[in-house]
Amino acid sequence: MNLNPFEADNSVSCQLTSEIPEVCRTEDCCLGIDEAGRGPVLGPMVYGICFCPVSKKENLKDLKVADSKTLTEAERENLFQKLDEAKSYVGWALQVLSPNTISTSMLQRTKYNLNALSHDTAIGLVQYALDSGVQLKEVYVDTVGPAEKYEEKLSKRFPGIEVTVRPKADSLFPVVSAASICAKVARDRVVKGWNFAEDLGEVDADYGSGYPNDPKTKAWLLKYLDPVFGYPQFVRFSWSTAQTLMDSKAVTVHWDDDEEDGEKAAQRQNNRSMLSYFGASAGGNDQNLTHQTHRFFTDRRLKSLDTL
Repeated sequence: MNLNPFEADNSVSCQLTSEIPEVCRTEDCCLGIDEAGRGPVLGPMVYGICFCPVSKKENLKDLKVADSKTLTEAERENLFQKLDEAKSYVGWALQVLSPNTISTSMLQRTKYNLNALSHDTAIGLVQYALDSGVQLKEVYVDTVGPAEKYEEKLSKRFPGIEVTVRPKADSLFPVVSAASICAKVARDRVVKGWNFAEDLGEVDADYGSGYPNDPKTKAWLLKYLDPVFGYPQFVRFSWSTAQTLMDSKAVTVHWDDDEEDGEKAAQRQNNRSMLSYFGASAGGNDQNLTHQTHRFFTDRRLKSLDTL
């Protein structure tokens, strides 16, 4: 599994794929869909598909694939290696959704929640398989939201394909278990080798499970909270855990809009207006400023201007 395309820029999402087995272009195939990392406040969410000929379903059972959450990291790596060795009839594809993508989607003006993002990602991966020539006849999905509605949605989107959506599908259908393993192995590797774009020095990698209720994760979030710029892009800043910590520990700033008297409104709330950070110094001379410019501006080569 080559993670280089995502590691080159982990602020955006990325698709990773195996070779398409030739037999999958000539025989009727089944495909499983599952994800890894839906709940954590740290790191990406990875959606995975795995596909093989219907005639090879029993071969997947023989590999003893299982729900990735019931396996140790070593067991998952071993099973992924077996899936890779079965590349003559097994293929896979992954969509790595960066923390930045997840958070900006959820917080944009037109709300795009995690369920909608998950559905669209799954649909995109099925379409990728079809566009690649995979002869899909059966699709099995671990549900997101009500299973009946999701099954109906996918069946309408892909007529002619038998779609089965079930809770805990990763423990019911081996092809979904295989997708779960591919997704979880990718997420584990990405999180373990995360390249921080921010200048954080020697980063403490002991951030626990990444789930919001993990004390180690909470301690890590407190340690790497910048009071002005928040969190590095490793953190899903749309998660309530991150937002609560920013509200309580970060600098309070008033965001101006057209309906309020910006700086006066900010003063009434005993905080600063965003506009106050952009005011030029008297006479356009900033030589008297003693504060050090934050790395956010220096990294981007941004400077204050008093004339255009």
